[in-house]
Amino acid sequence: MRILLLGGSGLLSSAARRAFAGGGHDVSVLTRGERPLPAGVSHLRADRRDPASLRAALEGARFDFTADFLAFGGGDVDRLLSVPGFSPGRLVAISSGQVYLVTASPEPPFREEAAERELMPEPAPGTRDHDEWKYGMGKRAMEAALARATGLQALALRIPVVQGEEDREGSRRLWAWIERMLDGGPVLLPEGGRQVVRFVYAGAVAEALLALATSRSWPAERALNFAQTDELPLRAFLERVAALAGATPRFVDVDRATLERAGLADTCAPYWGRWCSRPDPARALATFGVRPRAVDEYLPGVVRAHLEAPRPASHPGYARRAEEIALARSLAG
Repeated sequence: MRILLLGGSGLLSSAARRAFAGGGHDVSVLTRGERPLPAGVSHLRADRRDPASLRAALEGARFDFTADFLAFGGGDVDRLLSVPGFSPGRLVAISSGQVYLVTASPEPPFREEAAERELMPEPAPGTRDHDEWKYGMGKRAMEAALARATGLQALALRIPVVQGEEDREGSRRLWAWIERMLDGGPVLLPEGGRQVVRFVYAGAVAEALLALATSRSWPAERALNFAQTDELPLRAFLERVAALAGATPRFVDVDRATLERAGLADTCAPYWGRWCSRPDPARALATFGVRPRAVDEYLPGVVRAHLEAPRPASHPGYARRAEEIALARSLAG
């Protein structure tokens, strides 16, 4: 099969590239060309936001399956599908559980129909809430553009936070916790780590894309969730991470109001707060049958990769580590 991947160096796109190439498929990757790609794939260079650039790379090109990791708004879909003579074949665009979080009263875990609820008001510009809202609204617009496409087998795949070995070079959200656990200082744990979390392993998303590309059937739905089936409290997840990292962290419970007064609510604790989605994958599992990997299956390898030398660069929030330690010590008395 001829496969097109839009985006080639991210956590998900790298996993998909390996899965399709390993399956013997003819893989083309479209990027701006800033990073080299491994041998064995065709590199198409284009700027996703530039219609002329897209046209130069894709005009007249025909594929059996396209996975789009770079669509963040409706215009991204429209520009791609307006390239003359371009045929994506089956098209899967990676969406986000964030489409549920921009509703007025999100109630996880989220089934697909929860995206139809009333939307929240636009948050104040210049805040993290506004940045997150803008991302979620962009993904909704992307899905709407995909749904308008006619004569096309197209699907938006909604996923939560992604875990994977290569995230040590990406968002570094897991490393944010591991580095704090290893430095010997107390670790702030918002609301005692009671918030329930759900993730998805990058390799499992790649397997789902491979199944969608090669299946004889195609989902009737325009959007489906894909995530691990197991959920657990944040503290339980972090305790698993600590055990795998050989760390004995001193967690210090802190409430939201205290973190906000200290100005640390947006920097000290990934996987916590309003903007962490929990999409329910039951419908996708029944539709195309790929079993996502559970936390205990993928986490050992992911943590091990983060501990390999050289260690990852610090997560941006770690710059305020001294303030976190001071607050934790004041709370511990």
